[in-house]
Amino acid sequence: MRLIDVEAFLNFDKGKARLDAQLLVEFNGLKLAKTAYAILSHCWGEPEDEVQHTEMESLTKMDIAAGGKVQRRSGYRKIRESCLQARRNHLHWIWVDTCCIDKRSSAELSEAINSMYVWYANSDCCYAFLHDIDTKTLPTKPDYKNFTDFRGWPKWFSRGWTLQELIAPKDVQFFNRNWEYITSKQDSTRKLHDITGISMDVLQKGLTFSYPSVAQIMSWAADRTTTREEDRAYSLLGLFGVHMPMLYGEGKNAFLRLQLEVIRMINDQSIFAWGWTRESGTASAFLANDPSHFRDCSDVVRMPPDKTLVALEKYGLSKHLQSTLSVDESIQAFTVTNHGIQIWLPMKCESRSGRSEFFAMLACCKGNELSPITITIEQFNRIRSRQFGQSSMAEKRKVPFQFRQIFLPYRDNINLSIHGPSYTEGKLAI
Repeated sequence: MRLIDVEAFLNFDKGKARLDAQLLVEFNGLKLAKTAYAILSHCWGEPEDEVQHTEMESLTKMDIAAGGKVQRRSGYRKIRESCLQARRNHLHWIWVDTCCIDKRSSAELSEAINSMYVWYANSDCCYAFLHDIDTKTLPTKPDYKNFTDFRGWPKWFSRGWTLQELIAPKDVQFFNRNWEYITSKQDSTRKLHDITGISMDVLQKGLTFSYPSVAQIMSWAADRTTTREEDRAYSLLGLFGVHMPMLYGEGKNAFLRLQLEVIRMINDQSIFAWGWTRESGTASAFLANDPSHFRDCSDVVRMPPDKTLVALEKYGLSKHLQSTLSVDESIQAFTVTNHGIQIWLPMKCESRSGRSEFFAMLACCKGNELSPITITIEQFNRIRSRQFGQSSMAEKRKVPFQFRQIFLPYRDNINLSIHGPSYTEGKLAI
């Protein structure tokens, strides 16, 4: 982790820096663990307005004209004001993403993205800079005239990366465009909940205390945007405690990889609950291709095994299968295979005219309700798809649920329509 030396930077800003002054210093391992530092959370401006890593490294060696150009940038002012605030908080170091990561190195960028949640969580103070607010209070209701990026709220609340930057640090302090203090996360929990949808428990005590479901975390990102499509997934890595390599250029496949990694690490069937309130439609894959599909999942919680068993008894699952479920933990797990996601689910089945329909229960529910969320699976010619909003024939069957193993496809057939330069229409497919 590379940090800005607050005093060295402010000395440079006053024209008092030595030519050999080091503005950026590397910290790792035990040295980093013992270092108190502040961290900046902000919305990036245009690239030419920000101070990049190479410029920060050479800042003290620039001639007056070149250095003056950098100092006139809005991004430079963010760094200066952040350093001044850090000094007021008696912190000697600060991290700013624009200049503390050498983005020319893909390895360093990947390491930074995979570490970013921890860096924010370990900071002593996070400064959230709201560049489009003049007032000293957070807005209390949507203002669609002045804020168009996130349902009438300031732009900072619309960005994908700022989700983890709000959740991870214990101390988040908000500042307006004039760098006047607005409020803190702890003092404005209710208001921040209203703006972001993040549960108050998480805002007050963090993820490890409240243990939200996968679907809930996804729902908080549903309406957030990123400059690069892949960052919609990469910005969520730390929230799930997973790691994966960065492959810019992969597009929506990044979100698929994220979900597969989450499945590998977390046993939570709410990952299949996306779109559960939709009234129509079909999907050929059982994993979502975008966080926005979890928009209706803000109150979807996982059901622990004891509550799941109570619900299954209510719906008529046989006592033998209930006892098997309570003893055999292996059938509570689900895994990714090359044939799809292998999972055991309580379900009813209805078959007719070569089609089969499965009405399946997931181990998750809405709020404190004891009724599990259900999904409808249709099978035709051995191909399974998910149906939304239709009245399920299987659901209406007055037969008990059976615990069955099923393989769910997790990838759309979208790649089948992507052709290389040598493709010609009518070419024989092999």
